[in-house]
Amino acid sequence: MHLDLRTVSITPLRQTFDSIAERIGSDKPASRYQEATLDVQPDANFHYRPLWDPEHELYDVSRTAIKMQDWYAFKDPRQFYYGTYTLARARMQETAEGDFDFVETRSLATSYPTTAKDLALQVLLPLRHVEWGANMNNTSMCAYGYGAAITQACLFNAMDHLGMAQYLTRTGLLLDEPAALDAAKQTWLTDPKWQGLRRYVEDTFVLKDWFELFIAQNLVLNGLLYPLVYQHFDQALSVQAGPVVSMLTRFQSEWYAETSKWVNATLKIAAGESTDNQQLLSGWMKTYRDRAITALAPIAALALADKANAVMTELLEEFNTRALKFGLTP
Repeated sequence: MHLDLRTVSITPLRQTFDSIAERIGSDKPASRYQEATLDVQPDANFHYRPLWDPEHELYDVSRTAIKMQDWYAFKDPRQFYYGTYTLARARMQETAEGDFDFVETRSLATSYPTTAKDLALQVLLPLRHVEWGANMNNTSMCAYGYGAAITQACLFNAMDHLGMAQYLTRTGLLLDEPAALDAAKQTWLTDPKWQGLRRYVEDTFVLKDWFELFIAQNLVLNGLLYPLVYQHFDQALSVQAGPVVSMLTRFQSEWYAETSKWVNATLKIAAGESTDNQQLLSGWMKTYRDRAITALAPIAALALADKANAVMTELLEEFNTRALKFGLTP
């Protein structure tokens, strides 16, 4: 028997889904990110308005004062859809698990200087509640936002914050006894130094405009808190007592550097859409920036002592420079 093997090239009748072809052209193959993102959210044929909010459709552009001609103009520079997101976080989690195992198996936590350990617990453990609040806020943005291009990224962000709350819990358990978590909760609820930040977080829970919430949480609070704690405070602890806490918080530091790119890209597109958007976003930014600076000042004093004022001034300058780059007026 003679077998004749040959290669046959089959030309596909179409490159992608019709809705995506209308956006990128019918002759172009779509990326997996595009196919998992563009026009995924329903926008028509809703059966009824929500009984708990009859003024709005289930997905409704009027839930925010920001106006966009195309809500799928937002692009995630990380190209995250479910598959790429879970792969990226799995790699980061593998690194984090290795760091925790390294600290635990070599008993680095038990030999960590007591003064530095107490300070790390005082600053880091109450932040579990901030992370939980950020999880709630990003979940709200996903629920009330418009267009999968931004809402799916907000949901990924929500789960990241939940994971970081768990990492802070593990850090506390590794450095101290479980009672430290209860003490941190009482600190969050009653300590005067933390009440400004607690008020900021709890006030964001009742914001109706989901894009205003995006500014308050993902731009302002994250943009000031993460550099303060995971850069300046981390560096001060490392100088004082070595890099143990740096290893236990590496995930947060790397996460912030990555996620800032998405926040910057989102706001650059929204601000560039119109002058009205730019003015509205700038106003929100200035309002929450000033509130966050006031709320974080006592935390900075706790973490950095006499260096706190200089660091907060530096953070404010860096934040304003960052805002200018994507079109806001600080």
